[in-house]
Amino acid sequence: MNTNSNSYTIIYASIMVVIVAFLLAFVSSSLKGRQDKNVELDKMKQILTSLNVSDAEKADAESAYRKYVVADQIIDLNGNVIAQNGGFAIESKKIDNQLPLYVCKVDGETKYVAPLYGAGLWGPIWGYISFNSDKRTVYGTYFSHEGETPGLGAEIATAKFQSRFPGKVLQENGTVKVSVVKNGKVVDSSYEVDGISGGTITSKGVDKMLHDCLSKYANFFNK
Repeated sequence: MNTNSNSYTIIYASIMVVIVAFLLAFVSSSLKGRQDKNVELDKMKQILTSLNVSDAEKADAESAYRKYVVADQIIDLNGNVIAQNGGFAIESKKIDNQLPLYVCKVDGETKYVAPLYGAGLWGPIWGYISFNSDKRTVYGTYFSHEGETPGLGAEIATAKFQSRFPGKVLQENGTVKVSVVKNGKVVDSSYEVDGISGGTITSKGVDKMLHDCLSKYANFFNK
């Protein structure tokens, strides 16, 4: 075959594309198990962060998760338990009428953790919020983001911002109370949290995320 012909060039390029595609698919398939495991471990660390677990303990995320998380329940919108385990697996699927709820034990006391999903200024934001057995007060939080502005909206992922939530009133009679307000505009510190200075839209996104996600647990709060 004439190696200078157009036909040779097209055939050669096609074969190379097929080979490269096969190799990429093989590598992706080979690494999928490890990637899925890393995602799972990261989610465990996020849940543990919302429970105020130390970085030292989180270094072995699986052991710490087993230590603190008693059950990853699935509850319905009426607050009834559908399954004692499975919330971890279905969390990202966001199935109607199925709410993940993590039941935890910290220093012998029951804590609950609920996942949060919302939108910031530039993309998705998410996190977890833990609350005490009275279902009324916040115990801890974890927030993260995909692309918020460093030094502004991205501050929601810092310990400085997240430390503003513990002790705040979570809800009253099923109505979500904990709120993020514009920086410097806190009126009632029992449930209002100072937003990020210069990150107003992201702060509003966190506030909306809290209210939208936690309102689904209203009947559970009232049980």
